[in-house]
Amino acid sequence: MLIGKEEVIDLFKTGDLIIYSTHGVCRIDDISDKTVAGETKSYYTLHPINNSQKLQISIPVDNDNVMMLTLLEADEASEILESFRSPGVEWNPHSNNRNREFLNVVHSGNRHEIAQVVNTLSRRHIEALQANKKLYEQDRKILENAKTILVKELSLALERSESDIERQIGEYLHESMATPTP
Repeated sequence: MLIGKEEVIDLFKTGDLIIYSTHGVCRIDDISDKTVAGETKSYYTLHPINNSQKLQISIPVDNDNVMMLTLLEADEASEILESFRSPGVEWNPHSNNRNREFLNVVHSGNRHEIAQVVNTLSRRHIEALQANKKLYEQDRKILENAKTILVKELSLALERSESDIERQIGEYLHESMATPTP
């Protein structure tokens, strides 16, 4: 594999499942050298596994601006799932600041922190529904996107269906919301 003029060891292999930026779980279909604008580099070719449009992504192996992470191990996935029993993160009442904070967490790739954002937004969504209200649109979008990716990854790591993971999260949320805090 080429990166500029140096040989490197690939972080990922063809066939690996990874988390790629906001596209979620992707499979690496190929790793090959391509020449673009006269410069030859190694590129990953990947596609999101929930991909109805047959989207294919080509990204330089040495691109530091894009988050590419290995999938969670089962024990870490279990910890993250259990974290939905806790109250989540503190709610910032200023929507612009809150959204910026939450998006920074989502873009960080830290699944424990992402789970806490999903946890908090899920609780707010439940509370809004109970009050016949709607969640603020920006919050709803962050919740929807982050939860979709997180649930898919937990499902793969724990070898359970996505609907089973969503059901479990819902149970933990409802149990902890029904229990008065001291």
